Amino acid sequence: MRLHPEETEAGPWSPVDDGALAALLGSLLPAGRGVLLVDGRSGSGKTTFAERAAALLGGAVVHTDDLAWHHDAVAWDDLALEHVIGPWRRGEVVDHRPPGWVAKGRDGSVTVPEGVRVLVLEGVGAGRASLAPHADAVVWVQADRDEARERGLRRDVELGRTREEAERFWDEWMTAEEPFLADDRPWDSADLVVRGDAGGWVAAARDGPRS
Repeated sequence: MRLHPEETEAGPWSPVDDGALAALLGSLLPAGRGVLLVDGRSGSGKTTFAERAAALLGGAVVHTDDLAWHHDAVAWDDLALEHVIGPWRRGEVVDHRPPGWVAKGRDGSVTVPEGVRVLVLEGVGAGRASLAPHADAVVWVQADRDEARERGLRRDVELGRTREEAERFWDEWMTAEEPFLADDRPWDSADLVVRGDAGGWVAAARDGPRS
C-alpha cells in the first residue's frame, strides 16, 4: 500500500463481515451509544464506511463537508463541537445552519434525527486532536494514495466536472488537506483502522489506548 510518508500501514488486518463489524464497533461504544468519528483521506472510502456503520448501529451520519461548505476547508471543528456533538450529547435537537449556508443562501440545515443511538461524524479531519477527546471512538480509513486519488477523481467526474476540472479541484484541495493531516496525525487517535478490500472491509484494532 502506497501511503503518505508520515503515515505507517496498520495491521495485522482481519476481514470483517457486517456482524463482526457491528460487534467490533459496539465494543468501542458505551452501551452501544455514543459519538463515532470516521476520518480518512479524500477518496479513502470513509463516507461509505460511515454510512455502513450508522446502518449497523442505528446511527445517523453528519458530513463535515456540510460544515465546511463555503466556510473553511479545515477550521470547522468549533462548529462540530458547538452545534452538533454538544447538543447531541445533551439530548437536544441538532438543527444547525452553518455559516456558509447562511452566506450563500443554501436551503436546509445540518440535522440529526431524534432517537438515534450513535452520532457518526465523518470527513477529512473528523478524528483530529481537538475532536477525538469528545468522542467515544475514532476510526481511521486507510487507503492507497493513488487509488484514493483515482476514486476521488471518478466521483467528481460523476458529479459533473470534466476530468481536467476534477484534477484541478483535487490538487487545490490537497494544498489544505495534506499539511493539515501531516501535522495533526488523526490516525494516531484511532481506536480502529479499516480499509476496503475486495468489496468488503478489513480491520486492525489498536493495541492499547489511543493517543
